[in-house]
Amino acid sequence: MPSKIADVARRAGVSTATVSRTLSAPDMVRPETRQRVMAAVAALDYTPNVAARNLRSGSTNTVLVVLPKLANGFFGEVVRGVEAELAREGYGLIVSDLDDVEEREQHVIRLVAAGHVDGVLLFSGRMPRSGGRSLACFGLPVVAANARIDHPGVPNVLVDERPASAAQVRHLHGLGHRRIGYLASLPGNVNDVPRWAGFLDGLAEVGLPTERALRFEGDYSFASGARSAAAFLAMSPDERPTGIASGSDEMAIAFMNRIRAAGVRVPEEVSVIGFDGIEFGAYCEPGLTTMRQPQRPVGVAAARKLLEGLDGAPEFRLDVELGTELVLRGSTAPPPRA
Repeated sequence: MPSKIADVARRAGVSTATVSRTLSAPDMVRPETRQRVMAAVAALDYTPNVAARNLRSGSTNTVLVVLPKLANGFFGEVVRGVEAELAREGYGLIVSDLDDVEEREQHVIRLVAAGHVDGVLLFSGRMPRSGGRSLACFGLPVVAANARIDHPGVPNVLVDERPASAAQVRHLHGLGHRRIGYLASLPGNVNDVPRWAGFLDGLAEVGLPTERALRFEGDYSFASGARSAAAFLAMSPDERPTGIASGSDEMAIAFMNRIRAAGVRVPEEVSVIGFDGIEFGAYCEPGLTTMRQPQRPVGVAAARKLLEGLDGAPEFRLDVELGTELVLRGSTAPPPRA
């Protein structure tokens, strides 16, 4: 039979209230008493009834993390950063993968409505809704990360995507490329909007025309990168861009793989630069030059911002912006000579 708090109190020679205080707020208990209680806990292999404690305190010590697509390699390191930072403060997490399925938004709303979480981290770029109810109406701290959500009381933890996309163009132009194309997501996608705008900014900065900017539309996935490669290969060699800036590493990697299989050399004939910095980019052939987002730091910063909200800190409502880093590998080089 599992030990009870009364067994610990009896063995340590203290009240059950002192045992409870030792476990929940050890700094408020005298060191010698704390030592006696913890020795009794260890001897009896006592495990606190967390569910009952949460019921009394009104806290679950759990955070909901909402992702747009868990299969996207970018989010693995982000979630690791979230988990590490929350664990430092005694919080666990539940991960919900929306994957563009409406019913999963309903699941998010049910979790929050049932009181299963204390706060929410949104990496999905939109406020979940179900049955006329929005996540925002429950009064929990909510932080948006990875994609901006303009909602009162919801701070954003973002990467400077627009200038990073402009930097992609400057890199290719600096190598000598003058025909530069872009692998995009769907129009209106919350990440594509700033990244496409940054690509156009970059073209304008280096004096290349923006009105006929070549855009291959996808959805940030490997499959859409392969489709864009097919569209590229269907163009006449004289019209193809010699430089490709991609809105995601997954699209860039699949694009490179498909055109190389068709006999187009990378980077000798076409240079490709990605965006994200997923681990696979370092191991594909050739290694992918990319604008690396600080994946784990994004997760850490988002978790810290949510913890501020859970603590009622006044700085909770302030946005956080992180920078990117150009990582040079083998997929970019000067264009072929005419």
